[in-house]
Amino acid sequence: MSDNKYGILKAAEELIAESGIAGATIAKVAKKAGVADSLVYQYFKGKEDLLFSVATERMNESLCQLDEQLEGIRDPESRLRKFIWYSLKYNDTHPGYVRTLLFECRSNKAFYSTPGYQVMRKHAAVLMDILKSGIQEGVFRKDINLYLLRECVYGLVDFEAVSKLAVGELDESIKDFDDIMTLILAMISVKQRDVNNDKEPRILKAALEVFSQKGFGKARITEIAQLAEVAEGTIYDYFKNKEDLLLSIPEKRLQAHVDALSEAFFIKPPLSKLRRFIKFHFWLYLPDRDFLQVFLLDVQLNKRFYGSKAFDLFMTYIKTLEEIIKEGQEQGDFRTDINPHVFRNMFLGAFSHMALRWVIMDKDNRFDKMKEIEQLTNLFCQAVVAA
Repeated sequence: MSDNKYGILKAAEELIAESGIAGATIAKVAKKAGVADSLVYQYFKGKEDLLFSVATERMNESLCQLDEQLEGIRDPESRLRKFIWYSLKYNDTHPGYVRTLLFECRSNKAFYSTPGYQVMRKHAAVLMDILKSGIQEGVFRKDINLYLLRECVYGLVDFEAVSKLAVGELDESIKDFDDIMTLILAMISVKQRDVNNDKEPRILKAALEVFSQKGFGKARITEIAQLAEVAEGTIYDYFKNKEDLLLSIPEKRLQAHVDALSEAFFIKPPLSKLRRFIKFHFWLYLPDRDFLQVFLLDVQLNKRFYGSKAFDLFMTYIKTLEEIIKEGQEQGDFRTDINPHVFRNMFLGAFSHMALRWVIMDKDNRFDKMKEIEQLTNLFCQAVVAA
């Protein structure tokens, strides 16, 4: 990179961090860099291109440094710890970059078709490789939707930055590192399972998937056994035949519905409240795609939102989630080592990343939103339930 281009990028980064993209005119950038306005246009198409280039340079730097941080670390859990620790630390030490990325780039729909976004995807691929290796080595659970977990991690890191830079709740997000790892590892770590109580639901889940894909007539018990990771004979310990297995699927589901009737209109158990809140939050936004897009890009990633009356109302609403966690801890239903503030940030971050993916990428309705919401709900409940 030439000295002139580097100087322009450096000047732009400083101006954008100070006054936002609106205040960082090409003329001001050129003056701060000590070059003519025309020279800026030799390297960049305009102010938006300059903005995205500033973020891309920082992301490339972060990605290179991440590779160095992970070098020599072999076991997946340690690599995951280092990945998250470094992400928090980098954000803490580069607040200007974080403001630019979150509030200027990520709020702009055009950013998602730039080279900078491709660098973000490379960064995400590092996390996915860590998670996949953890599953292969038996350290992390096999039944997790890795894409949802990725969005939990990135969303949490984002909202830790928001808590620091926009809300003022934190002076350093790295201070939440231990609480963050407690929550994430509770979601993904392999635990000793009661084999006798675990096989039947695994078989039913596998059967549902095979029946839905192939139809009852073409589905084979062997395929179901392989997917459920049990011996074929084990299925007959629980079910008489394939038809009995088929009919047991709605039986179990409908029994759960009947059992839930007593809680449908008057919910007491904290875990039921948590499940209800998570799904309620999604259904506040999903029916209106236009509002969802405006909220994600123009409101939530706008620094002024965090000093508005609307944000005060939002915090009043979202504190309900923290109160549910605290109630569950007081009643002994939830783990006491879960930080409600970190849990809230992970939930908001996961919701934002999932919903943004649906808005930006799901033009053909490729994603099964109902299934993903259910999987995310299960993931969060898994994280908080007391052992």
